[in-house]
Amino acid sequence: MQNFDFLISTRLIFGKGTHKQIGELVKPYGKKVLLHYGSSSIKKSGLYDEVINALKQSGLEVFELGGVLPNPRVSLIREGIALCKKEKIDFILGVGGGSVIDSSKTIAGAAYYEGDVWELVEDRTKQVPGGIPLGVILTIPAAGSETGGGAVITNEEKQIKTSFGNAYTRAKFAIINPELFFTLPKNQIANGVADMMSHIFERYFTTTDNTELTDGLCETILRTIIHNGPVVYANPADYDAWCQLGFSANLAHNGLLGLGRAQDWACHGMEHELSAIYDIAHGAGLAILTPNWMKYVYKENMGMFLQFAVKVMGVDGSFRDPEAVILEGIARLRALFNSLGLPSTLSEVGIDESKFELMAKKATGAQYGRERAIGGIKKLSWQDVVEMMMFGATAV
Repeated sequence: MQNFDFLISTRLIFGKGTHKQIGELVKPYGKKVLLHYGSSSIKKSGLYDEVINALKQSGLEVFELGGVLPNPRVSLIREGIALCKKEKIDFILGVGGGSVIDSSKTIAGAAYYEGDVWELVEDRTKQVPGGIPLGVILTIPAAGSETGGGAVITNEEKQIKTSFGNAYTRAKFAIINPELFFTLPKNQIANGVADMMSHIFERYFTTTDNTELTDGLCETILRTIIHNGPVVYANPADYDAWCQLGFSANLAHNGLLGLGRAQDWACHGMEHELSAIYDIAHGAGLAILTPNWMKYVYKENMGMFLQFAVKVMGVDGSFRDPEAVILEGIARLRALFNSLGLPSTLSEVGIDESKFELMAKKATGAQYGRERAIGGIKKLSWQDVVEMMMFGATAV
């Protein structure tokens, strides 16, 4: 087990009706609030009115910026930064899922920078003089971004999807009320399940020895997701099942599960290129790539994948044939994704082979003259990534 230094400074407020506290939670930070959100869904559900009323009843002046899209665009982030500077915003409130939260974080962390926000993304040595405090109300449990310090944003002109974060991109508080998930469409539920599971996989599949505790945490949360994902997919108004999923998504990506262990992150690196160029849902891309990645790398650490097949996917087979057990575990994962309506192949989401090499070179940095292998279980060159994407063209 490796050394670690761990801090989560975000206050987590969980349960029924908790979003109604928003006015009193924001009030100590100032008078002017930027309400940042995505589509009209929060207006249709009535959440928008509840939030606006709570903020105004606490004597706060509310400014709005809607329109956040999946794979949040830097163009809208620039609008948010300009609005914060013009109106001297004291606090940012993101109401939505991971894309809204990541957009809010980036605005908060770049609002006091005098240059363009993308300069901070491209040159991580650049410093900012401060940031705007922010809080979030979660409406889609998936990304786990509500208590993390980083964000993932997209430059639509350059077709680059990448991370951003600094000392000011961690929320002061996050509200998780599972009641707010009841109106989610089935495709968002499915994409969320794939995303939260992938966040665990990236940490779980490790080359580090003696990680019994975090192995067990990962396995328990994965089993919880596997059980409750289909429950809410069938009945989106099941509060108790949403409690399990909402908390699982948070634990999957708040850093706890990766403590003391080497991590992988190859699947995320590859999927970011898919969604940067083709703008597909992140969870859908992960559902396609992850089983294929497993089949491509499992021989590098068969013990880890055997453990996954038995303890997570419940395979009961002969340990005299560990490879068969592993392959059955991967097949069961694919079947789970399929049962939630998630795609198995890149062709299902309109992606052909024409840009495989470009995406592979971008994922590994070869496109920019700074190639580095990605992944942990197996170091993947851009040629490996192309081969994996060829796997993804048809289900393996």
